[in-house]
Amino acid sequence: MAARILIVEDEEPLTLLLRYNLEAEGYAVDAAGRGDDADLRLKESPPDLAIVDWMLPGLSGIELIRRLRARNETQQLPVIMLTARGEEGERVRGLATGADDYIVKPFSVPELLARIRALLRRTKPERVASVLTAGDIELNRDKKRVARAGRDVPLGPTEFRLLEFLMENPGRVFSREQLLDRVWGRDVYIDERTVDVHVGRLRKALNRGQRSDPIRTVRGAGYALNDRYGSAEA
Repeated sequence: MAARILIVEDEEPLTLLLRYNLEAEGYAVDAAGRGDDADLRLKESPPDLAIVDWMLPGLSGIELIRRLRARNETQQLPVIMLTARGEEGERVRGLATGADDYIVKPFSVPELLARIRALLRRTKPERVASVLTAGDIELNRDKKRVARAGRDVPLGPTEFRLLEFLMENPGRVFSREQLLDRVWGRDVYIDERTVDVHVGRLRKALNRGQRSDPIRTVRGAGYALNDRYGSAEA
């Protein structure tokens, strides 16, 4: 799964520039032009990293970051503050409030991309690793291949993305709605039961000739990759 980045910026040309360059790097990008709108989105579905302008309508970037750090779900969210305020005192205030990095406009796009990669390597290594493993399952992002116990597991594109997302978040239970948003995308309108179909296909492919099922169904809640899978086969 591509790392998800939220741009919180009210200058539309800059948002378009950032979106273009981030998507060219393979990131999934969302954007909000107001601080209060961004706050709602961050409560609903936190991204992997946020780029936040200081001066925003509705809610300032500083206040937005303060709220992020006050919530358990976003306390550790990597945040880069992007602003025209370049004075030392402003930098100190931005970092003290909770920004992980501080970039002054005008800025170098390659430098911003490098800082994003560095932050993700430190805080979300599973988002940038080429190979994910869970027990005897290995998923290679570059080669788009999955193997279990050394045997290739042929998967369709949707099943591959679904497994990739679950392996990035072992143990965490996701509802059908959350999986639709994170795997299929919020702009795709399909029935939630479609998730059940693809989970069934994924299970059938992974469990062929194997004893244990790495995917856990939580009745009334959703699905998860068993975080104890591989530590004790059963």
